Amino acid sequence: MEFPAELLLLVTLISPVIIGLSEVAKQTVRIPKNIIPLVAIFIGIIVGIAAAPFTTVDIYIRIWAGVIAGLASVGLYESGKERDGYTKE
Repeated sequence: MEFPAELLLLVTLISPVIIGLSEVAKQTVRIPKNIIPLVAIFIGIIVGIAAAPFTTVDIYIRIWAGVIAGLASVGLYESGKERDGYTKE
């Protein structure tokens, strides 16, 4: 398997884990809303590094996968929220 395929596979596998862990963090610790993406990136890096026993991918690929999955998990959660109104008035 080559580099982009490994990265995409790892991002796909750890994104749901990061969504769950960031929701747990938001429910247990009082976090300002503007730093939630940073928390998700931090959780993503930790999960990416912790994925070592389950993959043979290098550490830098796992860290990048954690960052990308953290950002994707925040975007995925925010896109699923129901909102009314418009962005411009």
